[in-house]
Amino acid sequence: MKFDIELRNIKKSYKTTAGAIPALRGINLDIQTGEFLVVLGKSGAGKSTLVNVITGIDEADEGRISIGGTNIHMLDEDQRARWRGTHMGVVFQFFQLLPSINLIRNVTIPMEFCGVHSPAERRCRSLDLLKSVGLAEHAHKRPSQLSGGQQQRVAIARALANDPSILVADEPTGNLDSKTAAEIMELFKNLSKTGKTLILVTHDKSIAQKAQRVVEIENGVIK
Repeated sequence: MKFDIELRNIKKSYKTTAGAIPALRGINLDIQTGEFLVVLGKSGAGKSTLVNVITGIDEADEGRISIGGTNIHMLDEDQRARWRGTHMGVVFQFFQLLPSINLIRNVTIPMEFCGVHSPAERRCRSLDLLKSVGLAEHAHKRPSQLSGGQQQRVAIARALANDPSILVADEPTGNLDSKTAAEIMELFKNLSKTGKTLILVTHDKSIAQKAQRVVEIENGVIK
C-alpha cells in the first residue's frame, strides 16, 4: 500500500504572552512512499513543528495533510493517535522509554495500545526487534542500565513494533557521540532499504548527507 505524504499550505503558530509566534508559514511538501528524507534546519527553524504536524502529535492551524489518502487534519485527537499507532513509528531525541519496566515491555507498548497480537506474540516480536537492533542480550534490563546509544536503539525497536509504513525521527542522534550517531544512521539507512518511508529531523549537515533527499527549513519556510 502506498503512503505518499502531501502537505499543502501548512501554517502553525504558538501563542505567547508577547503574541502569536509563527512556526510554519505555508509549507508545501510531497514525500513519496519509501523515500528517505531529511528535514534540515537550525534550532527554532520549525523542523520539529513540521514533523509533529505530520505525525499528528500537533495540529496545524491551517492547511491540508494527506497520508496514503487519509486526511490527517480531519481526524480528532483520539483518531489521530490510533492512526499514528498503526501506520507510524516515532523516534524522539530523548528516547522517552519508560524507566520502570524492562526493554521487552517498552517495545510491546505500541502493540498493546493498538490491540495487535496476543501477549505471547508481542513478547516474541519484541525479542525479535531487540535482536534486530543488537540488544537481545539486554532484553530484561531497564533503560537506565543502558548507554544513550543503546537506549536509542530500543526506541527504534519500539517505533517498529507495529511494522509501520512510516518512521519519523526527531533529532535521533542529537544526544549521541559521533561514533554512536554513525551507527544509528547506518541502522536508519538499512531500514530505508526495506521500503519504509523515513523522515529524519536534524541540524547536522553531516547526518543529512546520509539521506536520499534533503529539504531545508528556515524561519518556518522550506528554502
